[in-house]
Amino acid sequence: MIVTRGHAQAPSLAARLVDAGARVVEFPVIAIAEAADGGAAMSQALSGIDEYEWVVFTSANAVDRCWRHLGAGSGLGRAKVAAIGEGTAKVLAERGVIADLVPDRFVAESLVETFPDPAPEADSGVPAVLLPCAAGAREVLAEGLRAKGWHVEVVEAYRTVRPDVESASAAALKSADAVTFTSASTVTGYLELAGAERVPPVVACIGPVTAEAARRAGLEVDVVAPVHTVDGLVEALTEWARHRSPPGGRR
Repeated sequence: MIVTRGHAQAPSLAARLVDAGARVVEFPVIAIAEAADGGAAMSQALSGIDEYEWVVFTSANAVDRCWRHLGAGSGLGRAKVAAIGEGTAKVLAERGVIADLVPDRFVAESLVETFPDPAPEADSGVPAVLLPCAAGAREVLAEGLRAKGWHVEVVEAYRTVRPDVESASAAALKSADAVTFTSASTVTGYLELAGAERVPPVVACIGPVTAEAARRAGLEVDVVAPVHTVDGLVEALTEWARHRSPPGGRR
């Protein structure tokens, strides 16, 4: 079983897969890097945090980068907080922030559906949302909130880059039966670093957005977790394995 998450996040998924009986090959295909501007836009936005009604976090990485600029003991002022996913909400809670809104489905579209409409325009101007996210992130969230009447400030919090590939890890891919993808960037990264010829017979994705990215890349997707979390992915793979034997040589 190949785990494609970055070095910092791979162990949590790998440990759960090992507990479920899998043999794991860690092959990180993404690494988290500073924003292209060195974090200047993030620092500027956070210096005026009281201007925002909401701060929306789409990943734990965005939370981590935000707090690097906030500093210890700092907070998000009067802003309410929305989080996509239990993992993101958990990282916020570790910093003393309880998310005001976590959608039932951990995708941007669900957050847009459940996000409140802005209050009538006040003297201060159009109600604003701060959205720190990865460079090149999907625009569906920002566009959806703007359609509801919010002013959305999108700030690049970090970039995903390609790490150096260790030859031992690359060699181990040949014997793997399955690969796990936890984001669209892990799909792209895996294909760039390992190549389509090293995609194992079984492809498992953490949710529909990742699965769609895999399909657009020409892969057949066998498992999509109904609950879009690491635990949900492991549970979906375990359930899939109970009912089927991995097909051989399909790709």
